[in-house]
Amino acid sequence: MAQPQTLYACQSCGALSRKWTGKCDACGEWNTMVEETAARSVVPGALSAPTGKKGAKLAFVELAGDAQPPPRLATGISELDRVCGGGLVPASAILVGGDPGVGKSTLLLQAAAAIAREGHSVAYVTGEEAEAQVQDRARRLKAADAPVSLAAETDLRKILDGLKAMKPDVVVVDSIQTLWADGVEAAPGTVAQVRACAHELVRFAKKSGAVVILVGHVTKDGQIAGPRVVEHLVDAVIYFEGERGLPFRILRAVKNRFGPTDEIGVFEMVEAGLVETPNPSALFLGTTGQRASGAAVFAGIEGSRPVLVEIQALVAASAYGTPRRAIVGWDSARLAMILAVLETRCGVSFADRDVYLSVAGGLRITEPAADLAVAAALISALSDEPLPKNCVVFGEVALSGEIRPAGRADLRLKEAAKLGFDNAYAPPAKKGAKHDLKVRAIEHIAELAAAIAPAPARRA
Repeated sequence: MAQPQTLYACQSCGALSRKWTGKCDACGEWNTMVEETAARSVVPGALSAPTGKKGAKLAFVELAGDAQPPPRLATGISELDRVCGGGLVPASAILVGGDPGVGKSTLLLQAAAAIAREGHSVAYVTGEEAEAQVQDRARRLKAADAPVSLAAETDLRKILDGLKAMKPDVVVVDSIQTLWADGVEAAPGTVAQVRACAHELVRFAKKSGAVVILVGHVTKDGQIAGPRVVEHLVDAVIYFEGERGLPFRILRAVKNRFGPTDEIGVFEMVEAGLVETPNPSALFLGTTGQRASGAAVFAGIEGSRPVLVEIQALVAASAYGTPRRAIVGWDSARLAMILAVLETRCGVSFADRDVYLSVAGGLRITEPAADLAVAAALISALSDEPLPKNCVVFGEVALSGEIRPAGRADLRLKEAAKLGFDNAYAPPAKKGAKHDLKVRAIEHIAELAAAIAPAPARRA
């Protein structure tokens, strides 16, 4: 039997150390090293001694095989199926993370009820709530009539024994941070416990053929709490995002072994639960037509779906020596770059002004094609000149001021035309592109500034 020894594990990144340190050498976080007891075999670099027995030979196959794509299990929620790549794959493990109160438990309970109504056996294991609390939520969501097997338990051994006896098709565990394994001498939620429990549940999924969905807590930075090895173990990592005070919720896949990543699903939180939003552009835009100065509609792509969203900018005189930059839903470093390009290449200065930038609807934009829309909103706010009516903007801005083409421009323009837009500021399009919009080709950011606000109309 392996002799136990004391190790110190970082609760932020999972790094192990033989002695306690105030700062983790791996991730640089302070006061995250916690004492844990582990078998000597888990020490990094330790290998078990050879037993002398010969194992079975490793079988190799050719890459050019005829393996069929994995079957899919529809959840009954099309937005969730879209994010998962077309449905749940048997013998897979999915990790779902999100801020507290964003609706993770609500979404998975609705999905569990929909799957159970299709004749599949579903087990819902909660370690955070009592059974009565989940039953009350099910009645509010009108899912109490679904044949879902519910249990409130945190002991991993009891959970696995119950699942092996039941043999369900889908298992929901809410959450992985509340479970504990009796073979690990550590508190629930620590790195060792989360790693051990996740490993056993993933093994159960692979051996039994069931779909195991794990709910994970997130840190203050928005990352799933616990060691990153958990994200490597599972087949898909999905984040459920949403801003407090807004009804919109966005389901985003950041890892998926059976489908595309960065695919999104959009929901709206109502009194009866989460409602799918098949046309998120209309939800994020609200109204079309003439918009106030400082507002630009960006035609973006999220995964395979075109999404139109309004980018709002406000420029005000700075009351202090250092102007303020406040950003919601976009990268602050990219805003600094756009401001520098506008000042250097166009002569538009924001040095003595506060800049506020917000993406409407709570959506977070990461693609570079939003550069031109941000620049248009900033120029419009500074000059107090609104953009043309029913106009969309997209394109990547280079440091030289040139506008680089954006991928899938035809799909962006078709979505804009479908929602009633009739003109656009965009990079030069390829020949043969078919759309119903009047596109003004922008090759340099100075052309955009001249189109929105001629020099006399710009504020000093």
